[in-house]
Amino acid sequence: MNNDFPRFDLQGQVALVTGAARGIGHACALALAHAGADVALGLRDVQTGDDLVNEIESLGRRALRLQMDVTHLDQIQLAVDSTAKHFGRLDILVNNAGLGPSNLAEYVSEADFDLTLAVNLKGTFFTSQAAGRVMIEQKYGRIINLSSQAGFVALPTESIYCMTKAAISHLTKCLAVEWGQYNITVNAVAPTFINTPGTAEALEDAAFRTDVLSRIALGRIGEPMEVAGAVVFLASPAAALITGDTVLIDGGWTAR
Repeated sequence: MNNDFPRFDLQGQVALVTGAARGIGHACALALAHAGADVALGLRDVQTGDDLVNEIESLGRRALRLQMDVTHLDQIQLAVDSTAKHFGRLDILVNNAGLGPSNLAEYVSEADFDLTLAVNLKGTFFTSQAAGRVMIEQKYGRIINLSSQAGFVALPTESIYCMTKAAISHLTKCLAVEWGQYNITVNAVAPTFINTPGTAEALEDAAFRTDVLSRIALGRIGEPMEVAGAVVFLASPAAALITGDTVLIDGGWTAR
């Protein structure tokens, strides 16, 4: 009888989550800790995150707060270096930091265009690069990027956001192919609308919410932990043969 069953725990591993202060990043940090990992918290403002640190420590894991605005490459490098130095290694990176100012395409400003690419694409790439260098030395790593269903379908007023999320899915493939030889997997998750502070205002519009729900086969808005569950799976030993993939967590939106 083969007892080599899939393992979903992360005991003894170290994770770094960007944009960890709220929403999906907050849920991922907690879920990774619940699965056994110590967690470094990449925060745009290092003075935040007290409650999250307490929650992680209540689970019996260690937490490290880091100043990490991903539009600043020096902060990215210092955060990755500090994680590896503090914990002795870096096994898991969750590239969660992202944003998407809404506007009709004909009115998008250069400032909003540049900021969206700087956070969503440039930040994801250079954080992956910094973590990847550590993981290459270790000959082990798990990188999970935050794409979106917006990378697969068109969302009016979100042309730049959609573009960056589609690009993240392709970047995921490129890094997976380059770094597979080092036992590093690179995957992405692509959520639908999730109940977070970032979506609250849009979803308070009754007409918009009705339209969104009409497109989701399961008929409801997602919760942050439902995204975190897929992140934990992709970080776990059970997902060791999965790389270069983007897992849609969209309640059936793109199945239509």
